[in-house]
Amino acid sequence: MYLPPHDPHVDDPMRFKPLFRIHLMERKCATVECMYGHKGPHNGHIQIVKKDEFSTKCNQTDHHRMSGGRQEEFRTWLREEWGRTLEDIFHEHMQELILMKFIYTSQYDNCLTYRRIYLPPSSPEDLIQPGLFKGTYGSHGLEIVMLSFHGKKAKGTKITGDPNIPAGQQTVEIDLAHPLQLPDIETLRDFSELSRMVLEVQEQVRREEQEREQRQEEQEHSQQAASQPASPLGGEGAEGEETAAGAEGTTQDKAPASQPFVLPTGVISRNEDYPRTCRVCFYGTGLIAGHGFTSPERTPGVFVLFDDDRFGFIWLELKSFSLYSRIKVSFQNAQAPSQEAFDEMLKNIQFLAP
Repeated sequence: MYLPPHDPHVDDPMRFKPLFRIHLMERKCATVECMYGHKGPHNGHIQIVKKDEFSTKCNQTDHHRMSGGRQEEFRTWLREEWGRTLEDIFHEHMQELILMKFIYTSQYDNCLTYRRIYLPPSSPEDLIQPGLFKGTYGSHGLEIVMLSFHGKKAKGTKITGDPNIPAGQQTVEIDLAHPLQLPDIETLRDFSELSRMVLEVQEQVRREEQEREQRQEEQEHSQQAASQPASPLGGEGAEGEETAAGAEGTTQDKAPASQPFVLPTGVISRNEDYPRTCRVCFYGTGLIAGHGFTSPERTPGVFVLFDDDRFGFIWLELKSFSLYSRIKVSFQNAQAPSQEAFDEMLKNIQFLAP
């Protein structure tokens, strides 16, 4: 099991916890041992379900239990997974979320299914190297997000989830065609000013999407009427997109190497040790939902690129800030064979979410 560091220390290294091991014997035989729990290795089973997927099953789940019952198990899990005791957590909402996570994860400790994930392909045009990042998610603690680039969009996909947003969902989307020019530090401290800027861009994006949809409809009607492969209006739309892309490149080229950055007053951050300079900011949206992934909606926010290995996201509606730090571990045989294979994997893990 590959675990993030203790909240909120995103720059600390990942932690490893063995879950099972295989002893290869002579004559192509093997024994499987489950490593879960605190009573040592015990009998387990592995089944290959299909390509790029297998399952493990514990045959002696009594080894996972503790003499002090569920209360002792919860306190031990809290100490190991979160690096703190229940008495350290005063916020009742946070206690509730942590208890939910413990109940959810512990009920599946006897049977786990593993599926392959690919690391995102990279290209010279990418803002930074794509990959896996540790991120702060308020009372949910640290979670793992995969950052990938798709033309004028960048996506942050949850590899680990929580009771609100499950793994596989797109937690943030960055609109690389809409950079944000931050005001001076004193103005930036005013949350209402930042909110005004972001909502203006949100309205601009909404208008552009409506115009694009309208052009597509007009183009389809024109093609049907004239039976021609393309209409002049469609050509103008394509030219407009090229102009926007060119403007985007110009904006990024002229952006300073770094600019001062501070969180607006009232924006909550689990980690106050965030960088005080950034390279560039973009308009983006973040996914929020109630417990059990109820009433999900995309809300406006600000993507802040600090350096090659760290970025942040200001959740406007939540008045919250997430800080992300790159996972600097080399994974063998994890590169996607093609962009198509990676995109297919992203679709599959999203469909697997409840």
